[in-house]
Amino acid sequence: MTTTSTTASSAPPALHVERIDYDDPRAVALRDAMGVEMNERYGDPLERQEPVEITRAREAALAIDPAHVHASVLVVDDAGQAFGHAVLHDRRGEWEVKRVIVDGSQRGRGVGRLLMEALEDIAREGGAHRLVLQTGDRQPDAVALYEKIGYTRIPVYEPYVTTIPQSLCYEKPIDGSAATGLTVA
Repeated sequence: MTTTSTTASSAPPALHVERIDYDDPRAVALRDAMGVEMNERYGDPLERQEPVEITRAREAALAIDPAHVHASVLVVDDAGQAFGHAVLHDRRGEWEVKRVIVDGSQRGRGVGRLLMEALEDIAREGGAHRLVLQTGDRQPDAVALYEKIGYTRIPVYEPYVTTIPQSLCYEKPIDGSAATGLTVA
């Protein structure tokens, strides 16, 4: 584990980005909270009236294999309390941003921006040319953040085309090149 000295200037106590293992209990707790929030926004998957194959395909599309995680990060205070979490995942050679969650009580403090800046730095150091991400149409706060920090819309890419066609997908070049607008292979 390494700690990055990134600090939110206007948010006492100081917040820092910490690179952690994917199975860090603080990250697991935040991902669990994200699952609850997404069920509230989109409906409980157990209550949907859809074929089992579609449900399984969507779950597979959203799943993260820890073996394909480039990095997992938290935004924490000096005591180590986690306020935000995000993952960089390898999706067929693309660096995909996944599981971006900010504790509801901490939204508006720059936690999401710290997470995204850390992911960009890690990906750039790892040789990535761009980051891609998928979000939902019922997450206007996430969409606003991504657009504010320079992400641009791209066509919905697989596996989301067939499993979550209402997805909103984005890219951000991180190596100084122009946005491609190309989908993920």
